[in-house]
Amino acid sequence: MVLMKMECYTPQFKRDVGKLVWHRPTRSGLVGEREARADLVAANTYLERSYRGNGAKLHSIEMARTRRGNRHKTPCNVLGWAQSNMVFIPSGVDLLTPQSETLIKRAACLPSPHSEASGRGYSGAQKLLASEALWVETPTRTMSNYAGTDLKVTGIDFLKSENTRLHHTDAYNIKNLVVRRGQPFQLQLSLSRELNAADKLALRFGIGEKPMKIRGTLMSLNPRREQDVGGWQISIVRNSGNECLLSVTSSPWAPVGKYTLNVKTGTNIYKPEDEAIYLLFNPWCENDVVFLNDEAQRNEYVLNDTGYIYVGSANSIYNRPWNFGQFEEFILDACMYLLEKSELRLSHRRDPVFVSRAMSALVNANDDNGVLLGNWSGNYSSGTSPTDWIGSVLILQKYYKTKKPVPYGQCWVFAGVLTSVMRCLGIPSRCVSNFNSAHDTDQNLRVDIYLNEYGEKLNKMSFDSVWNFHVWNDVWMKRVDLPAGFDGWQAIDSTPQEQSQGIFQCGPCPLKAVREGDVYLPFDSKFVYAEVNADKVYWVVKKVNGKDKFIKISTETRGIGVNISTKAVGQDRRQDITSEYKYPEGSEEERESMQRACSFIRPSGMTPRARFAAAIPTIDLNFKPEVLQETVSKSGLQLEITNKAALYPGNPLELAITVKTSTPGNWTINLVGSCQLQSYTGKVEASLGYVKETIKLEGKSETQVPLKIAADTYMKTLASVEDEVLILITAIAEVQGTDDKLTKETTLRFEYPPITVQMPETAKLNKDFNCAFIFKNKLNIPLDNCKLLVEGLGIFKMATFEHGDVEPGRILKSEIICTPTRLGEKKIVAKLTSVQIKGISAEKAITITQ
Repeated sequence: MVLMKMECYTPQFKRDVGKLVWHRPTRSGLVGEREARADLVAANTYLERSYRGNGAKLHSIEMARTRRGNRHKTPCNVLGWAQSNMVFIPSGVDLLTPQSETLIKRAACLPSPHSEASGRGYSGAQKLLASEALWVETPTRTMSNYAGTDLKVTGIDFLKSENTRLHHTDAYNIKNLVVRRGQPFQLQLSLSRELNAADKLALRFGIGEKPMKIRGTLMSLNPRREQDVGGWQISIVRNSGNECLLSVTSSPWAPVGKYTLNVKTGTNIYKPEDEAIYLLFNPWCENDVVFLNDEAQRNEYVLNDTGYIYVGSANSIYNRPWNFGQFEEFILDACMYLLEKSELRLSHRRDPVFVSRAMSALVNANDDNGVLLGNWSGNYSSGTSPTDWIGSVLILQKYYKTKKPVPYGQCWVFAGVLTSVMRCLGIPSRCVSNFNSAHDTDQNLRVDIYLNEYGEKLNKMSFDSVWNFHVWNDVWMKRVDLPAGFDGWQAIDSTPQEQSQGIFQCGPCPLKAVREGDVYLPFDSKFVYAEVNADKVYWVVKKVNGKDKFIKISTETRGIGVNISTKAVGQDRRQDITSEYKYPEGSEEERESMQRACSFIRPSGMTPRARFAAAIPTIDLNFKPEVLQETVSKSGLQLEITNKAALYPGNPLELAITVKTSTPGNWTINLVGSCQLQSYTGKVEASLGYVKETIKLEGKSETQVPLKIAADTYMKTLASVEDEVLILITAIAEVQGTDDKLTKETTLRFEYPPITVQMPETAKLNKDFNCAFIFKNKLNIPLDNCKLLVEGLGIFKMATFEHGDVEPGRILKSEIICTPTRLGEKKIVAKLTSVQIKGISAEKAITITQ
């Protein structure tokens, strides 16, 4: 390393000479006395040739570098050699500023390590200077470069068509380049002249407000020198004439987000017009932690922009078509905005565990003005009713435009939007519907249900509840933060139910942890476990001397977490994934899982549920969780609940409770049965009626008790509640003279006439076609304030058609003109709502060709 002190001459000349003198790498990366002497001689020759006649003695030369054979000793000072040789250079040239001179001295005097990779020695000097003195980043230029032929970048071709096709990002409706990490992409540079061996060229990729090399947020890639920078790689594919084709591979562990790109040649910096490059997770890359080794699953869980969310009740499951729309305009930018809003450290934005957890918090608006405002009040006049949404696109676009929470959402809306965000960022995701889903607020893996003497459920007796269904998400990733064996699907939930670490967020929780009862593992495994595998305990509340007396009726260990559903891969049908969450109900493995889960429970409030619990069973004298068992019936008592006619709104509800016994003997049975309307969260909206009878049965026999509810009894409630309500029937049977007691609950949904969609099976790109929606009101009641909602990704933007009141027997018809803008299979989705009905959905697929 040579430091010279000179005065006068232009700053450009000073920089050129400085680079020539000391910016000279050697084979080993170290500079010794021989190299220092050669550098001085070369510099002196150049200066004498350029400024002959103006020479003078050098008045100060300092050189500090470690000898090759003396790497672990003090730096060798060759100042004496330089002074004794009295090398001549022009006087009056102040080559370096005092700050740069200090930096060079500091870097040159660093003790050398065993290898260059550790960042000291000559390489360390370069890196230190590169981060603090921008002018030393460019490589040394040849003499011919100084003669007005500086290398400049005149343009960049992002080769978007080819890159996005290979990266499976060609569907994103955005002008910028979108690529996935850990996979090569190519850039073609247009240059002012041909790139030669002596030129220095650096592509600089930065992320965040102040990208820095030391933080790993600035990657300066030189295709002639550094082939691996923080896991990033660059190489020259082809260099011909004034064009240079480069291949860039980002690290498979790089932070996801928006990267800026500029190219530096000498002192010239070129910034392309569309300098932002979007980098996403990569399920196609084996070295990415979200790698999914199945093409059909990648197509479904990453690339499919439509799907189904399953709702209803355990006895009556139906699908709601949902447009995820992760490739639509502004959706990717909305997701990038959420990443910025999350305030995750950039080091955490490389990890899908942190990203998915942060997104589960930001999709709800409870703590951080996130995307969706939840509302279960039944009053949605100041926003959009949750049942009116048919996709995520409008929600995310509105949020990105206003930066304010969008009203309103409920669980399936939260799950639909979170699926869109996860798929958009490249994390495989699916919507999961859990029927008879427990909301266990006190975290004792038990839900207490309180009934009055008529079998009617009491809302206010318990903070626990059983939702008819609850929808959350699974995301696919390796869990490098956990012990081995917990990779794969992880549950996350953006519905704001309970706080986790002080925020309304949930997961990711490994499905295997839920299945095995390992509820000590993060995140929120105990809460998720209870949702699918808690036990129900029924209590009857009776008034005795003016006070409530609680009588335990029965325990049900098989009613929670049934028919867990998601859309099948590549098919428009429901797939049951209950076995991925739990062992078969009543099996020995299932009870062992519950026993293991109970062993890790701590009293509520002792520790946040998101943290690791004790790795050994918890012992507390005042808290003894138990594994509940269903009692064995002496009489073989059984209950069944059915409907005897279709449950159309406006018709009487004709229901029946069947009581059965199966063992010899004469049995007298006290039966009560009730019918109520409730929301999907288990909240009772109205009590409609009950039946109370005493039944005599002998041996193996049965009898049926009718329960009929007149239409007038429930229609007022049906019209006054803005949520979709379900029919809850509860029966309690007690066998006199025995301890046989049994409770049975069944939830049924109303049935509706269908919507018919008429459109061709195929259409041409950018060629209009007609689509018609036909609905006939076959009900006995008028449907007030009917609205038809229509959306087709890539063929028709979201629109609402007002149809007013539709009388019984009347036919409603709407026609639209669709213009397909994207190839492949597309779907049109329609939903009809009114005061009396909260959503009749229909869809139809069409194939768009060239």
